[in-house]
Amino acid sequence: MIELEGVPELIDPVMICAFEGWNDAGDAASTAVGHLDREWKGEVFAALDAEDYYDFQVNRPTVWLDGGVRKVTWPTTRLSVVRTGGDKPRDLVLVRGIEPSMRWRSFCNEILGFAHELGVEMVVVLGALLGDTPHTRPVPVSGVTSHPDLARSLDLEESRYEGPTGIVGILQESCTHAGVPAVSLWAAVPPYVSQPPNPKATLALLNRLEDLLELCIPLGELPEDARAWQLGVDQLAAEDSEVAEYVQSLEEARDTAELPEASGEAIAREFERYLRRRDGQPGPGGHASESGVADSRDPYLRDRSSGRARPARSTARDEPREDAPDAAKAESDGAAATGDGRPAGAAKPRGEEAGKAERTEDRTEDEQAKDRTAGEAEQTEEGEGRADKSEQRPDGDAGDEPGGTDDGRGGGA
Repeated sequence: MIELEGVPELIDPVMICAFEGWNDAGDAASTAVGHLDREWKGEVFAALDAEDYYDFQVNRPTVWLDGGVRKVTWPTTRLSVVRTGGDKPRDLVLVRGIEPSMRWRSFCNEILGFAHELGVEMVVVLGALLGDTPHTRPVPVSGVTSHPDLARSLDLEESRYEGPTGIVGILQESCTHAGVPAVSLWAAVPPYVSQPPNPKATLALLNRLEDLLELCIPLGELPEDARAWQLGVDQLAAEDSEVAEYVQSLEEARDTAELPEASGEAIAREFERYLRRRDGQPGPGGHASESGVADSRDPYLRDRSSGRARPARSTARDEPREDAPDAAKAESDGAAATGDGRPAGAAKPRGEEAGKAERTEDRTEDEQAKDRTAGEAEQTEEGEGRADKSEQRPDGDAGDEPGGTDDGRGGGA
């Protein structure tokens, strides 16, 4: 049994681990835990015996001077405790060390012994790996767990990996068998710039940790270091045509595979993170406003069905048009005015339409003929005689003359 002295009772403790070596591309994970320890001024309360787990020919000790006195620092794993600030403080147990060279099962059991003694509620292991991702795009961070219920509740991927693993994978499986909820967060580092440091990947891990634990982590100069790192890599890539072409191919593949809703979800998380740093935790049903009350007018809302962020929709298109009833009434009146018994909006038979067109054409020719006849009547002196002769014709012959009725319609109209 591990006995801890000088460690106060912890508040909702979560253990966060990172190990240098195979699971730490660009030192992104170990630097993230070191950042937490430095910003919150962690106090080391335990260290594992280096003789039990490390091959000193692989991980050599270092010698340094302290006021003229030579001292030796042995490679090991140390544990410290930090307390977060805010309205709801909680304690973090930070585990930072080097991937052990031997006796991995004993190593993990000793870590779990500390977790049990401290009442740790969950273990989060940080890692970084080489991935096909360009340095010009946001660093992808995946969250993985072996616990199905935890995967559903925290929106994580359930681990399906098969192949060689490091101490991160062994520790996560040890936690699962011991009944301790465990999550691993992995940041992808570009393979063409894998050497440490990689502040952009470190920043991405801390942002993902913020979202997972709903914390507000002070970032210090890390964002500025990440920007300076990217500018430096941009310059190096511009000087090498092969690297520049490789980066362009990674960008095209990344942009093609990335879904539109994924970018929206990233924006929503960044917006929530900004509000959390400014005002504290968001209230239910929306984001925290300046007054600390949830504001439903935020530009990004949470979809309850899928959990993804979606832009707020304007209600203007859902409002009924004021002229809609009048327009419908006019359409109905127009159909009823035909008097032919067809329902409103029904099309007329093609034969009827053709007949109507022919009658219209005949009426137009009759009107033209009527005008010519009227002109001839004005120029002749025998108009009355001709009119008398017209009156003596039978009614059935009226259609033979171009102009036959008083209302201006042709006889065939």
